[in-house]
Amino acid sequence: MPPATENSTMNTNGTQTRRRIRVKSAQAEEKDGFLTAKYIYRTTKAEVENDEVRVSAVEKEYTLRTDLNVGKVGLMLVGIGGNNGTTVTASLIANRNKISWNTRTGVQESNFFGSVTQASTVRIGKNSKGEDVYVPLSDLLPMVDPRDLVIGGWDINNLNLADAMLRAQVFEYDFQRQLIPYLKDIVPLPSVYYPDFIAANQGARANNVLPGTKQEHLEKIRSDIREFKEKNALDKVIVLWTANTERFSDILEGVNDTADNLLKSIKEGHDEVSPSTIFAVASILEGSPFINGSPQNTFVPGCIELAEKHRVHIGGDDFKSGQTKMKSVLVDFLVSAGIKPLSITSYNHLGNNDGYNLSAPFSI
Repeated sequence: MPPATENSTMNTNGTQTRRRIRVKSAQAEEKDGFLTAKYIYRTTKAEVENDEVRVSAVEKEYTLRTDLNVGKVGLMLVGIGGNNGTTVTASLIANRNKISWNTRTGVQESNFFGSVTQASTVRIGKNSKGEDVYVPLSDLLPMVDPRDLVIGGWDINNLNLADAMLRAQVFEYDFQRQLIPYLKDIVPLPSVYYPDFIAANQGARANNVLPGTKQEHLEKIRSDIREFKEKNALDKVIVLWTANTERFSDILEGVNDTADNLLKSIKEGHDEVSPSTIFAVASILEGSPFINGSPQNTFVPGCIELAEKHRVHIGGDDFKSGQTKMKSVLVDFLVSAGIKPLSITSYNHLGNNDGYNLSAPFSI
């Protein structure tokens, strides 16, 4: 990240100053609360025949439409009581309330350092003096301030978030002590628990699970999203999977290969419909974007088709925020240098419980 400039100053809490960016272009138009832009994607097509390679230019035009009204946004976390869920919730609350705490090296202030959207700048061009102009990434398009997010979610364990934070043992004591009053009243909603999809060691903490069939689970999750949205007067709800990593679901013809088959399989309670897919389908049917933060095949073909049909955004196959991301970057670097890695092995020494959970047997 380049140093802050006159167009991009950093506040003490790690956020950038906000300035309105307006684009003067025949390809962009602001009208009726929307920004509509035309973008031409250029690439090349190569055809190989015998000893000849024919290369031709290819252009495809896209129309991108952005709602300029961010509105009030809610974030529902699946696995809110876990290490990831408690950490992100506590961090947002700490920044919202400007909490500072004592560490062995001094006082630490809440900030957004490390956040791609809140602490990064982007070069957008040069000014009349020929100097580079940087703007905060958060100013490129209207986006919600993370401190304004309304947080809720589900967990298979019923601990309130204060007790769950203490169990996670991620934060320092003085920080935890100050967060307890804000977290003690946040209690997870009952969640979906199918023992054969996650490690057997999770059974001991599964005391907050939904009864009934998979179809009933789907309807309850949909109801939870609607009630959360109505209770908090939200304009949008985003659902984020931050629970344990599941085993892969088998992709079976007639089961999860199409949207209709997937919905039918949920109604019939098929064994290969995973909890994460239940949450994804519920989100899609409620018009809420779903983000998958674990390396599992939540988005089976039928789920993708359903999202396309309802025009709902889905995405993600892992958070890739730590060593996983580093490995991805290094592999790309090595391959670009003509070196093909055969395997990469690492040890998640200070990560969350993924390694511990994945090393335990499944309940199949």
